[in-house]
This record gives sequence, structure tokens and C-alpha cells, in this order.
Amino acid sequence: MTNEERQALYNRNVKRMMEHVENGTTDWAEDTMIIASTEYTDQNYWEREMDATFRKLPILVGMTQEIPQTGDFKSLDVLDIPLIMSRQADGSVKVFMNVCSHRGMTLVHEESGNKRVFSCPYHAWSFSNDGSLRAVAEASKFGSDCKGRDLVQFPCYEEGGLIFAVLDPNSTIDIRGFLGGMMDDVAAKQFENWHYIGNRVIKGANWKIAYDGYLEGYHFKAAHPETIEPRTFSNIMEFDAHGPHLLIGFPQKSVLKLRDVPESELHQHENDGYDFIRLFFPNTSVFVAPEITSVSQLIPGPTVDQNTTIVHFLNREKPNSEEESEGMVQMADWLIDVIDKEDYQVGLQVQRGLASGMQPNIIFGRNERGNQFVHKWLRYFVAGDTSEPEPNL
Repeated sequence: MTNEERQALYNRNVKRMMEHVENGTTDWAEDTMIIASTEYTDQNYWEREMDATFRKLPILVGMTQEIPQTGDFKSLDVLDIPLIMSRQADGSVKVFMNVCSHRGMTLVHEESGNKRVFSCPYHAWSFSNDGSLRAVAEASKFGSDCKGRDLVQFPCYEEGGLIFAVLDPNSTIDIRGFLGGMMDDVAAKQFENWHYIGNRVIKGANWKIAYDGYLEGYHFKAAHPETIEPRTFSNIMEFDAHGPHLLIGFPQKSVLKLRDVPESELHQHENDGYDFIRLFFPNTSVFVAPEITSVSQLIPGPTVDQNTTIVHFLNREKPNSEEESEGMVQMADWLIDVIDKEDYQVGLQVQRGLASGMQPNIIFGRNERGNQFVHKWLRYFVAGDTSEPEPNL
């Protein structure tokens, strides 16, 4: 997607948002959609989902600013797969298993740091920070040739400050092709050059319950009466798809001031009359706000009724003083409190209700078009039938 195409898309979406506000409408689906409650509660179905999506498709594993310097690394677990992200001498990133190829010992216990060499704490085998086997301890006594026993490596891709990986070492998927137009859109923001404030971790319910909350503004008035609703219309949205990924427009209550702006210039007013949420299927939500930008990284499990979400916080400018820096941290703390109390705690109550087994299904309204779209894509991937047409808006 070229810069001109992106601007035209924004202009069109903003115009539609203003029309929705004036007409009391929203971007509607053709009909409602029923989802069985077991799709949120059944462990076997969850495993099928994981095999079809999180273990097969590109997922966000981290941010560029978490490992900015050569030798920087970060460790994390995704679906019980221990990972290391490591910054290489040429500036690239590699993602590999945090598991020694000798006897399967966890290689690194620190969450982050800087290492040129990883040494196993069990038998002292060592690996270069590109995952290649460097040395076998007391090799003369060990015996056979150990060439080729490098760390298991995963395909990865970095752009726009985001690091994606595929949790299948044999995958040949075109990561950039999968990210498509949404990556064009996010890369234009150049998050890699923004100030990284830090991240916060919150626990929640089934990953889809969490993801569902990012996909609609129907809940703003009831769930966010003092935080989001005073600024943003509840239940007015505009959706645009890029493959399984979504750009969702939310008009602010000041949006109609843009009626006097030429349509060709509406793209210049993000956060000044409207906001966008950008979602990479299946685990990433990006919200650029004037006060602070958040990138939410959903990690399902370890069981069907749980998820861990890492929320990364960025700001366009570096702080000029300790006071400004502390203000950014306080803003991050405030926003994570809102997300936790007003979204994720609500999600845990939803999980409890569905897990009772007494509520057979849920229903998405025509106004919850983004939720319908994502669930159709999820079913598409779980079915694994590529002869069927891909879902679209």
C-alpha cells in the first residue's frame, strides 16, 4: 500500500465516520452471528486454534526498542515454547529456542540482558548469540561430532518497531506478505524511532475474550463511562480489512469539526477528531493516541481460560526532563489500570459465565462487524480448507 493509497483510505474512512455520526449509524454487518460458548471454554478446541494460528502464523514476539543494541536479548515463553530474541551484529534479529541442544536445559533464566555468548548452566555448552553451537565442554571426552546441534531457530521479521516470528522452525510462510497492507500502515509510523516507555503485564481470560474487546466500541458507554466515553462515541465504528487484519476507526465527539476540512486532507487529523486501532491477527493491537501509544501483545494460555497480555508503551518524543519521563510512566500506569479494571476484569467475568455451561452461545450484533470478521477468519484457519474463499468485510 503506497502512501497515497493509505491517505485515500484514511480520507474515505473519516468521511464515513462523520456520516455515521450525522446519521446515527455505524458500519454494519449483513446479519448477526452466533458463536458457541464452547469456542471460549473447550480445551480441545483451543488446542486446534493454537495449532492453526499461534503455532502456524506470524505473531508479535517483541518490540525493536526492547533489544536495541548488538548482543541485547529478551526471553519469553509463548505456548510453553521458551524463546530468545537476540540482536545480531548486523542489526538484524534472530529468534530461537531457549533450550540447550545437548540435554534440553533452559539456556537463559534472565528476562533480558546483553550477551555475545549463551552458556548452559547444566553442562556449560556455549552458543553464540546467533544460536550457533560455539563449544562443547570438554569436547575430547564427549565423543561424537556435534556439528549441527545449533539452537532451534524460528523464522522472524522485523519492521516498524515490531518483531514477528513463526513458531514453526520449518515454516516457509511469507511473513511480510501475511502482514501485508497493515504492516505498510504501521511501518509508516516508524515506531522504531519512538521513545520506549516500558511495558506492563496483565492476566486475563480466554484470548478471544480479550481480543473481542479490542474489536468494537459498543461497550464504551457502559464499561468506560469516565475514561473513553467522554471523548469517543460509543457504538460508532468504521472497519477496513487487510487480509485477516483490521483498521478500525472510532470518531471522537469532536469529529464533526472536520466537516470544513477538504476530504483530501482528512488523513492529517488522526487523534484530532478520530482515532484508529490497528489489529494484526491473531495477537496484536496498536492504539496510537496523542498522550501515549500502546501495543498489546496477547499470549494465550497456558489453558483455554487464560491469557497473558504484554502492553508496550511508546511516545513520539523522548522526554526532555525527569518530570516528563515520570509523567509518561504515570500515563502508562493509568492506562494499564483502565485496561485491567475496565476490560480484562470484565473479561474474567465473561469467562466465568460461559464456563458455567448454562449459556450455550453468544451473539455478535450487526454493529459488532469486526468481531464477526475475526471469528470468521479464525474458523477459516481452524478448518484448514484453503479451497474455501477467504472471509472479507
